[in-house]
Amino acid sequence: MSTASDRPLRVAVIGSGPAGVYAADLLSRSDAVAEGEVDVSIDIYDRYPAPFGLIRYGVAPDHPRIKGIVTSLHKIMESEKIRFFGNVEYGTDVQLEDLRAHYDAVIFATGAVYDASLHIPGIDLEGSYGAADFVAWYDGHPDVSREWPLEAREVAVLGNGNVALDVARVLSKHAEDMLVTEIPNNVYEGLKKSPVTDVHIFGRRGPAQMKFTPLELRELAKSRDVDIVLYDEDFEFDEASEAAIESNNQIKAMVKTLNKWREEQRENPGTASRRLHLHFMQSPAEVVGDADGRVAAIRMQRNELDGAGGIRPTTEIQEYPVQAVYRAIGYFGSELPDVGFDARRGVITNVEGRVVDEVENTVPGLYATGWIKRGPVGLIGSTKSDALETITHVLEDRDFTAERPEVGQVEDLLHERGVEFTTWSGWRSLDEHEQSLGAELQDAQGNPRKRVKVVPREDMVHISRKR
Repeated sequence: MSTASDRPLRVAVIGSGPAGVYAADLLSRSDAVAEGEVDVSIDIYDRYPAPFGLIRYGVAPDHPRIKGIVTSLHKIMESEKIRFFGNVEYGTDVQLEDLRAHYDAVIFATGAVYDASLHIPGIDLEGSYGAADFVAWYDGHPDVSREWPLEAREVAVLGNGNVALDVARVLSKHAEDMLVTEIPNNVYEGLKKSPVTDVHIFGRRGPAQMKFTPLELRELAKSRDVDIVLYDEDFEFDEASEAAIESNNQIKAMVKTLNKWREEQRENPGTASRRLHLHFMQSPAEVVGDADGRVAAIRMQRNELDGAGGIRPTTEIQEYPVQAVYRAIGYFGSELPDVGFDARRGVITNVEGRVVDEVENTVPGLYATGWIKRGPVGLIGSTKSDALETITHVLEDRDFTAERPEVGQVEDLLHERGVEFTTWSGWRSLDEHEQSLGAELQDAQGNPRKRVKVVPREDMVHISRKR
């Protein structure tokens, strides 16, 4: 067996989203590495040809500040201790036994990319969608259809988190106002044809319990020719709600924003061609279909505050005419081959990032971080503290077990299997190409676009692998 003095600790990270990149960064800059106690060599794998996961395929394109996180991720990936292998799928192109042969430790950072289920009558009608699928479409995901059926005039979005706001904002925004972003041309053409007039966001709880963030909420007011509509009956606060507002600055700021909009609404009734309705205290009860099996309406059950910071259902049902329903009630992780999985929570079975088996015995050399470790909760920045816990254990447990740790042997394996993998230099080529596509086009003000995403996987791979 090798020792620390013989070679670096070889680590594979599966997933190049923020969770995986932050884990690699914290590991490469750890005290143990800085003090010369151990050296590390890290390879980050991703099933997609381009890096950055959630940032590229899960964040709304009109969020330049959040997209700016890519800049910091870029700097991390430039490290001489980190390599990128894109277009390599774990479980298909490489198996766990392959990774164990080449690496001393494997960190899974595959995130949560599927929609959580909602079990109500009619949820499977035509015109009912998961938010994750729609986000993947407007973010130019290479594995989804280039078309999206934007045919509804009235739309319901179920959920009280930031994803619900993103979906509702993109649905209600005028297509030409999205040209300042990196949306692919097929997305622009699809949004341009949309006949939408009203988008309804429904949350189960009251304004004092909403899961938005102030930044996301304020973004709604920036959409041109879109009125925000609020309902006074949703703004009755009990003692627990008042206490939540006073004790939480974020909630206080958001309730203040909503009350400001209510006042503006009373003084100046909206005249915009589109409306974005914010509803609180309503839970979905049933999606109603027409004779052709398509969404025709949604029935919502009214809730009331229970006086202790929670809600309870009432018998009041209200029906809203809608022709499409988007559920944005959370994401759910997917099982990976040869790794324990908690099907109830949608996470890899783990204790503080150490993977465990069915009887909670630690599986040596296997770790998890990010949403696949703890579930799809928290903002992107919170993955840093999460990754720190995981890499602390990686260093504590370090054992030089890889039988074939030489860095060149990984490329040999992928070449032997005919895997058309992409690299960091390939990403830089794709990045430059997407920027050049934008320079050739104009936004609604006649300015060059900053970039336009390449969508087809084969094109991404070809551009990335050109020599």
